[in-house]
Amino acid sequence: MKKYDKLVTNAAGRIVPTIINGEEHIPFKGVGKHRPTGRRYGPKLASCADYPDDGNKEVESLKVALQKAGLKDGMTISTHHHFRNGDLIANQIFDIAHELGIKELRWYPSASFPCQEGLIKYLEDGTINRIEGSMNGPLGKFTSEGGMKGLSILRSHGGRYQAIQDGEVKIDIAVIAAPTADFFGNANGVNGDAACGLLGFALGDSQYAERVIVVTDNLVPFPCVPWQINGNYVDYVVKVDKVGLPERIISGTTEITKSPDRLLIAELTAEFCEKAGLIYDGFSYQAGAGGTALSIGNYFGDILRKNNWKARFIRAGSNQYPVELLEEGLVEYILDGQTFDLEGVRSMRENPNHLDTSPFTSYNYHSKGNFAQLVDIVVLGATEVDVNFNANVVTHSDGYLLHGIGGWQNCLAAKTTIMPIPLFRDRIPVIRDEVTTLCAPGEMIDVIVTERGIAINPLRQDLIEKTKGMGLPIKTIQELKEEAEAICGVPEKIELSDEIVSVIKWVDGTVIDSVRKVIL
Repeated sequence: MKKYDKLVTNAAGRIVPTIINGEEHIPFKGVGKHRPTGRRYGPKLASCADYPDDGNKEVESLKVALQKAGLKDGMTISTHHHFRNGDLIANQIFDIAHELGIKELRWYPSASFPCQEGLIKYLEDGTINRIEGSMNGPLGKFTSEGGMKGLSILRSHGGRYQAIQDGEVKIDIAVIAAPTADFFGNANGVNGDAACGLLGFALGDSQYAERVIVVTDNLVPFPCVPWQINGNYVDYVVKVDKVGLPERIISGTTEITKSPDRLLIAELTAEFCEKAGLIYDGFSYQAGAGGTALSIGNYFGDILRKNNWKARFIRAGSNQYPVELLEEGLVEYILDGQTFDLEGVRSMRENPNHLDTSPFTSYNYHSKGNFAQLVDIVVLGATEVDVNFNANVVTHSDGYLLHGIGGWQNCLAAKTTIMPIPLFRDRIPVIRDEVTTLCAPGEMIDVIVTERGIAINPLRQDLIEKTKGMGLPIKTIQELKEEAEAICGVPEKIELSDEIVSVIKWVDGTVIDSVRKVIL
């Protein structure tokens, strides 16, 4: 089977395949242009007559559970990433598959991390044909260098749920690592020694997979309360010694930056939001867990205190900093999609105003609205932007695929999208004539904030008018690009192969761009 076929130019001017791993895909048509047809996918009907009368679904090992679930060549296996770099289960699944001689599996993780680097040997020997899910670190590098036998597909968190719901990806076996569960399969992530917060990224897997296995190291008597995964969807429960390392959910930077440039970017971002009237009593925002984003959240807190205001809600990835705002009373609710440190886990367990959400409620574009549309300000990073405000979050300028999309694309639906980014990294300008990989069309990006100035998208004349005469360092994006090049020089254009190693999906399931193989 060919990895891909039938190349076309999509509405963004990017060349993309419409046949991927033997299946037909729709090219990007433009923001808001594609409408899905048909009905939601559903797994086969089940009967209580085929499950234990006493409700006890426990089996002796993960290997037995996979065998009972009918593991065979060519299946799609899904996992979630709430343990981030502390996941202990995904590697075991494919160790077992390899031991059983299973081949050509599709791995459908909500994200991968460096702790899964060991799966590269199974990509090489054909146990795993391809990964369809956000990739970080070594697996992304392996893909960029053309090592994967099938074609990788990258989707946002909402796009992943949408693909499951729409039947674009049919999961044969979902394996859900759960810090706490009962023998019936009810499970949560807030209790137990391995507590990681919520399990929302596994919700669609539990609802739509043909077979569902819950793996836990904390098996409690029925009922497991609260249950974030409903046991009525679950086929088998497995007790193991350790399901994950919660201390390693802290992946990447979860501390406020000490960099003077990054602090200046954070301060400028908060000042812009205040002077543009974007912060008010009852506003809402979402920011990531990086050092600059955390600093911006702190500055937002100062503005709320100064004016005696409250934010209605924070859309999160949570960690100690939004939790402090919640507990101080500066924020009424945290609507959490994943937890980035153990303070976030504690707060979710203890505070009824710290709510767990899922990609369905927050990000699914094929639904009757989602939470992302209700956020006033979203603060996002990017590896590159270009003079047309297009943005890239998955590859660096050298073409290497080293980051996942996560919820980044989905967050762009907020009322105002701001990207606080350095003007250059390692003496390489971040603002380009054209992004290496298109992850978001420029019409979705409203403001770029750098340490040397702020560029407002000309489509946002309202923001341009509101900030006139406010003393802010407003510049055009072209001026910012020229300033970076005056300092660093004009970067050489990187030559990439014509061979496609991955494709990027837009939030509606259409193909927005291709990732090319790196020339070694």
